[in-house]
Parts: sequence; structure tokens; C-alpha cells
Amino acid sequence: MKKMEYIRSVLDVFARSPFKPLYLHASKGVETVKILDQAVNAYCTNQPLVEELSHQIDGIEHEADIIKQTIRAQLSSSIMLPVKAEDLLNFLKPQDSIANVAQEAAYMLTLRPCDMPDPIKTNLCELSALTLETVETYEKLVDSLSEILETSFSKREVDESLVLVPTIEEMEHRVDLIEKDLLKEIYSHEEELGAVGVFHLVELVRTIADIADKAEHAADRIRTMILRR
Repeated sequence: MKKMEYIRSVLDVFARSPFKPLYLHASKGVETVKILDQAVNAYCTNQPLVEELSHQIDGIEHEADIIKQTIRAQLSSSIMLPVKAEDLLNFLKPQDSIANVAQEAAYMLTLRPCDMPDPIKTNLCELSALTLETVETYEKLVDSLSEILETSFSKREVDESLVLVPTIEEMEHRVDLIEKDLLKEIYSHEEELGAVGVFHLVELVRTIADIADKAEHAADRIRTMILRR
């Protein structure tokens, strides 16, 4: 789809609901992380798919940027909202970073061939899988709140949705623990991997783990937005 056609399609969604594009944008981020997870598994099993999957993420990240720009443009108009436009933009920024960081991690996979011990491969795939699970839970949060923002904003519905926030925080903490263990594992194989290999893997692990951090940050901003209204 050409850029102008895609912008028009997003505007059509925005005309029906000012909040659906926020979920559409979140789903694009999740899509990039799903493909990144595929790329990590392909990388660790030496499948010749990493370059292609990285290019797919590039395209989806560009679509996410278009949605983000459309949301920002529409929120600057006189549209009436049940929450502050500033608060919406405050969680849109870390939400947008999910796709950006996934794109960066996928590109890093293309820079060096996979040459690491099996324990590192296993833990890297575990890190990627839990990161994906974290952003999928975040997507559920955005989906539920986009519905609430359009309806009653009842306390029960809000409470049921916000219970996902501590869940996301706990998942991000688990990602953080896997990240730390994985970094120790990488450094324990420093002689085998070499300085450049260690540096590449350390940056890759930190970048993938940062995706979960962005999701946790965005979830916290959403909670703040809802509680401040």
C-alpha cells in the first residue's frame, strides 16, 4: 500500500474512533516483535531467513510511524477527549519505541553470523519469547482501554484493565533476570567468542530486553493517564 493510501486508511479509522488508531499502532509494535522472535530463532538455528525477516520489520515499523504521525496530527486539532491529549502522547512515545527497538535488534542479527555456544542460544530464544509475551500482554491492555475510553469509564472496567499493568511489570522483571543471566553466560565464554563476538551479543541481548522495558514504561504511562482523569 502506498504511503498516502495508508494515511487515508488510518484517518478513516480515526474518524470512527480517536482511540482505535492507538491500538492499531500498538498492534504494529507487537507484529514487529513477533517477527523478531522468528528472526532470533532463525538466527540461532542458522536458517537463511534473518535478512528477509529484518526487511519485513522495516516495513511494519514504517507503517507504525505513519500511524503515530497521524495520531499526533489529529490530537492537535479540537477533538474532544475524555483524557488529556498530553497524557495520550506521553504513552505513545514509549509505545512507538517498541517497533523502533525491534527493528534495531533485527538489524543487529544481520551483522554477524551466529557463532555461540548452545546454552547462549537457548537463553537468547527464551529472552526473545518472554519479551514477545510481554508486549502481547501490553497489547491486551491497550485494546481493553481503547474500549473503555469510548464507553462508560466505569470503575470496574478500569480496574479489570489496569490489573494487566502489574502483570506487565512482573514480566519485564523476569526479562531483566534472564538478561542478567545471559550476560554472565556470554562473558563466561569470552575466550571462545572473542571481544567482537562478546560485544555484539551483549548489545543484542540488551536491545531485545529493552523492548520489554518500553512496554512496561508505556503501561505505566497508561495507568497514570487513567488515574489522573
